[in-house]
Amino acid sequence: MNRRIALAASVAALVLALALVPSAFGAKGKPRATTTTTTGSSMSLVLLNSTDGLPHWGQQVRFDVSSDQTTQPHVSLKCYQGGSLVYTTQTGYYDGYAWPWTQTMTLSSDAWTGGAADCSARLYSLDNSGVTTTLATLDFHVSP
Repeated sequence: MNRRIALAASVAALVLALALVPSAFGAKGKPRATTTTTTGSSMSLVLLNSTDGLPHWGQQVRFDVSSDQTTQPHVSLKCYQGGSLVYTTQTGYYDGYAWPWTQTMTLSSDAWTGGAADCSARLYSLDNSGVTTTLATLDFHVSP
């Protein structure tokens, strides 16, 4: 009888552990994104042509941004594969920005010709002397 209870407890522990694994590593179908914000600023990832709700290599993204810290928020995006920088860009997210087409970002580059990557977006303000202040960050994984 004690062996049955021990076996049942072991099976229950294994089932619980297996149930928690997807949440620890990002369950399929749910984007893994970690967001850090400052008071009055936020950003979120907008997937423009994803068919499964996840960002993939070669697809396009934008960001929804808001901030009461600046009237001219900017976003920089950097993506890494195995510790190597494979994609970097930055753009302004405000009315009157001179290059609004750069607000749509394609997740690929000459250095990033395929495969998964880990990306980090930074919402920041820029003062007249060129000093930046980070207002929010968003980390996410790009699937192949």
